[in-house]
Amino acid sequence: MKTQLALLIPILTLMSCGPMSLYYREGESVSRLQAETTACQVAALKDAPVANQIRQTPPTYWPGRTYCDGNGRCHRTAGWWEPGRIYTVDVNKGLRNTVEAQCMAEKGFRPVSLPPCKSGVKSSVPPGRTTTLPPLSPQSCFVKFDDGSLQIITPGQSG
Repeated sequence: MKTQLALLIPILTLMSCGPMSLYYREGESVSRLQAETTACQVAALKDAPVANQIRQTPPTYWPGRTYCDGNGRCHRTAGWWEPGRIYTVDVNKGLRNTVEAQCMAEKGFRPVSLPPCKSGVKSSVPPGRTTTLPPLSPQSCFVKFDDGSLQIITPGQSG
């Protein structure tokens, strides 16, 4: 059980209060899901390794201003350049995600997104960690526990 909970932590770190995305195959154990996901991530990293490129946004020129007094005498302040922001982009990230998704599809998993359960749904079922992926419906949602584990709830079904 501790192993299954520890394996869920990487999934849970990707989610906050919004929807949770994960790979899904009804009836599959959470530990098997995690093992297959890790294997596909490693394969994807091998086939589409990290390829960081350093980039910079264009610099911006801020022209000086002209000030005139009541006598018509004007003076101009100097302009200045603001350098562009420097950032890093992994140009293979999109390809790596595609390779991972194809690998998981070959293993029978599909991506799903589940919303967090509303309090009324949470209180209607006894708390219990999900160890086997249950059947899903449009009303399915998830509950995240303090220890990082989760429960997938499909109203009208136990699980």
